[in-house]
Amino acid sequence: MDALTQAFAAAQGWLFETAVQPLIFHLGLMAYVENAYEAVGAVMIGVIEIGVLCALLKPLEAWRPIEQWQDTKAVRSDVIYTWLNRLGLLPLLIFLLLVIPVSELDAWLRMNDIVRPNIEDVIPGIARNGLGAFIIFVIVIDFVEYAMHRLQHRFNWWWALHSLHHSQRQMSFWTDDRNHLLDDVLTSAAVAIVALAIGVPSNQFVMIIIATRMIESLSHVNARLDFGRLGNRLLVSPAFHRRHHAIGAGHEGRYQGCNFATLFPVWDMMFRTADFTPGYQPTGIRDQLEGRDYGIGFWRQQWLGVVRLGNALLRRPRYS
Repeated sequence: MDALTQAFAAAQGWLFETAVQPLIFHLGLMAYVENAYEAVGAVMIGVIEIGVLCALLKPLEAWRPIEQWQDTKAVRSDVIYTWLNRLGLLPLLIFLLLVIPVSELDAWLRMNDIVRPNIEDVIPGIARNGLGAFIIFVIVIDFVEYAMHRLQHRFNWWWALHSLHHSQRQMSFWTDDRNHLLDDVLTSAAVAIVALAIGVPSNQFVMIIIATRMIESLSHVNARLDFGRLGNRLLVSPAFHRRHHAIGAGHEGRYQGCNFATLFPVWDMMFRTADFTPGYQPTGIRDQLEGRDYGIGFWRQQWLGVVRLGNALLRRPRYS
């Protein structure tokens, strides 16, 4: 690990000094040198992520595909979303932007003898146990993402944005990042605020985001894969998550959907939203069968999401 870390740091330094730093000097933006250096590292991590996903998941989809498509035009926009999301590392960017105001708020609270609740108050000594703290952070953030996902399906205005993610009829590992940009900002900001509130260090936050997104990509894979009766209840599997995207199941029923968990199905089991029905159903939204258009290209998908949001906020008919 030390060798890999040193190699990564060396490559990051070389790219920054040869390509980015001269441009920053030329544009007179030296105040942003440190941020630019971190951005280079974020882009490198994104490229590595996508490389690993292609190396591992594309062969898996070719080996045991659920569906085979002659025309993959619908998947191309998902590739764009993945590159934008992984190279931009939006959650990390929002996390870093919020660090200063949260620190100032914390200082103000302390000046007024108000102690902000910390996860160590709940579990004393956890800060001294690096692995234990990391596991607690993962569990807390995963629960927040479960709860937020329920709200994305519960509120019409939020579903207007989130429905873009569910509108993919040709679901593959690229589909994980198929989200409306406004939806991405909302969810990333919420996760970053929670992470800062419970004291997640920035380096651990990066690790949590990377690990979460790798598993999410796996859960969207177009492959016949589950983890068995026990495994499906310990970690979200492609079979478990495909049920969440299934027409007639993913946004319907008593809880407006099922299988909302990102990493751990235990949240669905606790709140009775788990559905372990076997099989691999077609994905999408029921109103697509009635002819509703969610768009094919990136820009049209984004625009139609804004239109749906406006209709939902104005409570216009024919919106669910």
